[in-house]
Amino acid sequence: MKKDQSPQSMVTGSRTKWHMWEVIGVLLVFGSFLLLLFAPNSLSQLFNIMLQEVKPVVVDIFLTSEIGVAIIVSVITGRILERLGFTDGLIRIFTPFMKWMNINPSVVVPSVYNILGDINAAGKIAGPILVKANATKAEQKMAVATMIQSPQSFATFVLGLIALAAFNISAFPLVILSIFVPMIVVPFILSKTIYRDTRKVELIELPRFTPNTRFLQTIFSSAKEGAELLFLTIIPAVAAVFLFIGGLKFAGIWGFIESGLSSSLTFLSIEPTTGIVSILAAPTLAVAQLAELAATIDPRLIVGSFVLANSGLPLSVIFGQVPVTWAESSGLTEREVLGAAIIGLILRIITAVILGYWLTPLLV
Repeated sequence: MKKDQSPQSMVTGSRTKWHMWEVIGVLLVFGSFLLLLFAPNSLSQLFNIMLQEVKPVVVDIFLTSEIGVAIIVSVITGRILERLGFTDGLIRIFTPFMKWMNINPSVVVPSVYNILGDINAAGKIAGPILVKANATKAEQKMAVATMIQSPQSFATFVLGLIALAAFNISAFPLVILSIFVPMIVVPFILSKTIYRDTRKVELIELPRFTPNTRFLQTIFSSAKEGAELLFLTIIPAVAAVFLFIGGLKFAGIWGFIESGLSSSLTFLSIEPTTGIVSILAAPTLAVAQLAELAATIDPRLIVGSFVLANSGLPLSVIFGQVPVTWAESSGLTEREVLGAAIIGLILRIITAVILGYWLTPLLV
């Protein structure tokens, strides 16, 4: 009879085979030594480039500008609205529409909180609401994709209206078709194609969503929640994305990516300069710059940029903040949330193209 192998021998035996990450680690070690030998300043240059990419966004946009404060205020606003019965009011309004489409009405809740507050607050508030409403995983994914169709802050929406007025573009039909209609159309399309596991819910089957917390407790706890969201989720996610962009700049690749992105946005009837700002930095900053552009710019590009900016962008939100926030507050994993957010972004770009090309002649 063979003796059982001891744990030590099993560990030793498993280490005799090379693992993929061990190979990568060894290559990184030798690569670092070669850089120190032949290009000793390259590592410090890489770090400086990354720092220069991250610092303006993290410090100038999220820490010392209105955007960081707006995130905290939006969480407070969202929680106060929730305490005042806003969610229950929404459910009553949208239940007839969603019942006709055989979809849980809680799917639209994140989109409305997104417009009035902030995309991160929307996930923090609406994720538990979807779970409480017994929304299926497909409906929770649908809610994420639909949320991406709405402006990620109320400030973006208001500044966008100012930009439209500067170019004499009729705002009312554009706002209705680009922001409010997708709240009904997108769930309907997704329920018939990708996310079919939906079910009709009667109003009497749903619980009440208005919490019983005291108003002062609601205000102070939501302020703390907003600060935690800003410093523990949003800023780390933004730093990670722009750290990656800094690495691409150091490698000399980012210039080609940026050039290709600019050409693609122009082809899609989206003003390239502000479009890139929406995608990489902050849509609020993009719509503020939109009003300052020359009046000779094609109105189609302005409409396309407005629609794109009034979405769940930038990419740091899509790839970082939304997956982390929703994975903590809903029944979805980060990978599932990310997939739904990307689907929502694709639908938003399609909306921008359609409205930019075909609706603009009716608005100007």
